[in-house]
Amino acid sequence: MEVKEPTAVSTDGSTTTTTASLQPSRKDSSQTLQAIQDVAFGSIAGIFGKVIEYPFDTVKVRLQSQPANAPPVYTGPLDCFRQAIRHDGVVRGLYRGISAPLAGAAIETSSLFFSYRLAQDALRATIYRSDDGASLPMGALSISGAASGAFTSLLLTPIELVKCKMQVPLEASATSSVRLPGAVTIIGSIFRQQGFLGFWHGQLGTLIRETGGSAAWFGSFEGVSLAFRRMRAKAHPSAESSGPLPIYQQLLAGATAGMSYNFVFYPADTIKSRMQTEDVQQKLGAAGKRATFWETGKVLWRDQGLKGMYRGCGITVGRAAPSSAIIFTIYEGLKEWFG
Repeated sequence: MEVKEPTAVSTDGSTTTTTASLQPSRKDSSQTLQAIQDVAFGSIAGIFGKVIEYPFDTVKVRLQSQPANAPPVYTGPLDCFRQAIRHDGVVRGLYRGISAPLAGAAIETSSLFFSYRLAQDALRATIYRSDDGASLPMGALSISGAASGAFTSLLLTPIELVKCKMQVPLEASATSSVRLPGAVTIIGSIFRQQGFLGFWHGQLGTLIRETGGSAAWFGSFEGVSLAFRRMRAKAHPSAESSGPLPIYQQLLAGATAGMSYNFVFYPADTIKSRMQTEDVQQKLGAAGKRATFWETGKVLWRDQGLKGMYRGCGITVGRAAPSSAIIFTIYEGLKEWFG
């Protein structure tokens, strides 16, 4: 049924039409569309990025989770690749447990882009008020990135907990045909042993990594993109500075963002991975006390020093470059295509 717009009678007897209060505003519709795009495009970009980076992430977790007071199981990333493929094959050795991370990548990336935009809107509505819609300064964009990372960490910790437990092989699996537990088995085990809050074991490490890392991730991408736009404006003054960047520049900006995200707060991720895999590596009994974030960090620093904190960092930064380049390029391309 068509809703008629209300009319108002003027002093001279003529009638004028007013906007119906039940109709959603154009601004509300635009905000809803942007939210849907953030979730949909972020999910697609995140899934593509995860497929590219997952084998490297598996190697990273295995390197991070080696026993602190015993000889290293792997001599380096290449040795870890070789052992994983030799014992379990390519798919099972390098892509085992990818189902949860694929869902996690969709949730993480869509949440990051969605909350990043919301944080920017909040800053524009409070601190950086502007009638002409001017761009936010780099500091504000980094703050928005940090806020998006803090929010996303709450969604990400349970997914990463299951992922890490699946990526690290059981002690006996290297020498015998032990049936490795699947995601459902691991989820049930976590709930039985630690309860509902057990899914957020390692949350502090994820919070530190995501808050600082996301500030660096978005800040680096925005900074490099801004530098490219200024170069274009200087070379071609008549060109539109707000238009989309060429693909290769988007890839470079995304790659820089990925490397910045992973390097700065890598020790927090190492500690988190060790916390989340301690029972898989049989470092404690069924009723053993679980170490806190700071306790785990102290033991790691005492036994292995700075080298232990950054174990696996090289391969992580290396795989982050193409992964983030793909994520940002796909996301920006979808927004340009459908926007």
